[in-house]
Amino acid sequence: MNGPEIHVDFAAELHVFLPAARRAGRTPVVTDGVSTLGHVVESLGVPLTEVGELLVDGEAVATGHVPVGGEAVSVRAVPRPQVVAGAPLRFLLDVHLGTLARRLRLLGVDTAYESTDIGDPALATRSAAEKRVMLSRDRGLLRRRELWAGAFVYSTRPDEQLQDVLDRFAPELRPWTRCTACNGVLRTATKDEVADQLKGGTRRSYDVFARCGECGRAYWKGAHHDQLEAIVERALALRSERR
Repeated sequence: MNGPEIHVDFAAELHVFLPAARRAGRTPVVTDGVSTLGHVVESLGVPLTEVGELLVDGEAVATGHVPVGGEAVSVRAVPRPQVVAGAPLRFLLDVHLGTLARRLRLLGVDTAYESTDIGDPALATRSAAEKRVMLSRDRGLLRRRELWAGAFVYSTRPDEQLQDVLDRFAPELRPWTRCTACNGVLRTATKDEVADQLKGGTRRSYDVFARCGECGRAYWKGAHHDQLEAIVERALALRSERR
């Protein structure tokens, strides 16, 4: 670039996307005189999915603003809880976020998940077609313009990932209502209805069951229930703290 020079500073929450030299307050950026401010911000490493207000000389502007030499730009982080207008809040996760997908489903959050790598174009197309918020750690995917909406998953640890998504979007939680395998809705089932999925010990020890209306998988309070219950309790406690 060889055009107007502007000076840009980023909110601390966005420093993870920036080289060290860009994290120390307002720094100069030479633009080409025709690119939008949104393009400039992304060229510096920050996906627009993570950007809240853009301020130029203290006044809010749109991402389509074309910078003029001498402007002072402040890039703020997306506000929390983030409101996604235009469709019910639901998510799409890429192949690397399988544990997060299962935990969101455990909490009753509508969560689609691709267990194979179908490629960024296909993921972005599905996000748009189904109006789902794309959750990913792939910055390139989050820059695709056809996305309905998107969000960067900041941590690699499932516990922290879940806490971050719940804090950012504050989805309605309805634990134990979705299939963790396929995202289908669960309904109460009798022991006879799921008998073909039960081993002898399970048939003798349990009487309360649920079954997925999509894939038919049976659920009951088995050996791992306490671990799942702990995940649910932590999520509900977090929601209560945010109110």
